[in-house]
Amino acid sequence: MPRVAVVVLGCVPGVVAATVLALFAVGVERDGGGQAVREVAARPAARIAPRPDILPRSAWLGPDAVPARAAPRYDDKVVAVFVHHTDSPNGYDCADSPRIIRSLSAGQTGGRDWDDIGYNFLVDRCGTIYEGRAGGVDRPVTGAHTQGFNHRTAGIAAIGTFTAGAEVPRAMTDAIAAVAAWKLSLGNTDPRTHVRLVSSNSRSRYTAGTPVLLPALAGHNDGYMTTCPGAALTAHLPQIRQTAARLQGRATP
Repeated sequence: MPRVAVVVLGCVPGVVAATVLALFAVGVERDGGGQAVREVAARPAARIAPRPDILPRSAWLGPDAVPARAAPRYDDKVVAVFVHHTDSPNGYDCADSPRIIRSLSAGQTGGRDWDDIGYNFLVDRCGTIYEGRAGGVDRPVTGAHTQGFNHRTAGIAAIGTFTAGAEVPRAMTDAIAAVAAWKLSLGNTDPRTHVRLVSSNSRSRYTAGTPVLLPALAGHNDGYMTTCPGAALTAHLPQIRQTAARLQGRATP
């Protein structure tokens, strides 16, 4: 029988980003004479990023907001995130972010007749992260943010319009990196890699049923024919990926 040794390194909530959960397994096979003939490689370490502060839906819903009109749907895990902008004004006071999110939610649930706001998370110019779609921020909630690629992904919306020439606040990009790092780490996904997704809708960039390799931390326009998240925010995505990888404790290549 193979001999297996398991070492577990614990991760305590609130520790720094470099701390990881690691499971190492080494198996040794032996021939009939009891001689070791092969070692099984160590299992890769899971790199759990710290969960950032995320304000709950109650922070923006308000007494007159439209609640979710259907039970949440879930996937098995999240392997990619799509970054969006909300195409709304930039010069807002961050104290008005809850009102802005309510307005976005009303437009999607009212004008578009969706069952809930489509984004899983929203980030304002001050770096505050809000829970968007209902279902639990730590669970793989199926969103409604990227036509054809809502399954096994999460949508992160930057509140504002970030077309060419727009200023993208550092607090916002840092917050996007933080929530992406945490959400992707739950599935042990490196934000700098590409992942295999399957289009579920021919109105995306790809015919339904087509398997596609897309960035694990993608822009909305990677999966759908749109200019979202805007040229200015798109230009920041490489650095956001690197920051997210660092928060997961991954070495810089």
